[in-house]
Amino acid sequence: MAPSSEPMYRKDEKALCFHHELLYEAKVLDSKPEDPNDKKSAYLYKVHYKGWKNTWDDWVPEDRLRKLTPENKELANNLRHEVLQSQRSQRALAATSSKKKTQSSTRGSEERQTSVATGAGPRGQKRGRDYEIEKATFQSRMAVRLYVPDRLKSLLVDDWENVTKNLQLAHLPSEAPVSNILDAYLEQELPRRRPGSAEADILVEIVAGMKEYFNRSLGRILLYRFEREQFYEIHTRMEDQTGEGSLAGRTFADIYGGEHLLRLFVMMPELIAQTNMDNQSVNRLREELTNMLNWLAKDAAVVNYFSFPYESPGQEYTDKIRGTI
Repeated sequence: MAPSSEPMYRKDEKALCFHHELLYEAKVLDSKPEDPNDKKSAYLYKVHYKGWKNTWDDWVPEDRLRKLTPENKELANNLRHEVLQSQRSQRALAATSSKKKTQSSTRGSEERQTSVATGAGPRGQKRGRDYEIEKATFQSRMAVRLYVPDRLKSLLVDDWENVTKNLQLAHLPSEAPVSNILDAYLEQELPRRRPGSAEADILVEIVAGMKEYFNRSLGRILLYRFEREQFYEIHTRMEDQTGEGSLAGRTFADIYGGEHLLRLFVMMPELIAQTNMDNQSVNRLREELTNMLNWLAKDAAVVNYFSFPYESPGQEYTDKIRGTI
């Protein structure tokens, strides 16, 4: 967020504020420069979350806040809905896995099956957990959680607004494609690992795995509806049998950029939960992905990988998309 000589939010102004992956209605209590000695310093804001005790009051950077507009209220509702759906999917997945294990170990024993069913707890407890998710999401935890730095969350929101609200698209092929970003991280991080060590091998494997995940996931779960036509055009150029096209033989990771990579990071907890990795492997993967996210949130990475403007595809493209709705 570019520094401003005046605070963007006034005292007592109502706004929306990010806490983890959700936006909450909040009230600005106070503001102060991050660096009092710098006249162009960015501002910090003390906020009070509506409906929560004063102990939750917090000083937050400007990029955690959003104006209280109808569009941002809709965004808050969408984010809340996505988190609830993800939470319920995780519980359903866990319940299915538990049920399969129970059926396998208690086959032919109706009494034990009844005992297990009874031990699941009354329905009221489940409703209580639903209420906790909806009213106390501050403390809710997914089966696999990745912490996304606030700076990257802000980029994700801007990306969502550019595509879904402004009807713009990222320029493709990207000047900084996913494969280049991951290779740059590997180049920087690998020298810190002992050559031939398990830590070095794991890093190389995870970077290669992220590229594979991206190529397989892009067309299925990482695109907004407005981007679909662009995706089909890109895919057609990639499949050019003459081999003369500029995209022939390239992968999606060679074409799409950082904004789509961030979307993959958001989806990784759900993707990891669907694997059969043991807890130790999951924890190691989560640690490596967290390191990547922290690296992406640094100034140099933001400038190099997320500073490219979106572009308007033109009325013909927009009409074509609307014709498919």
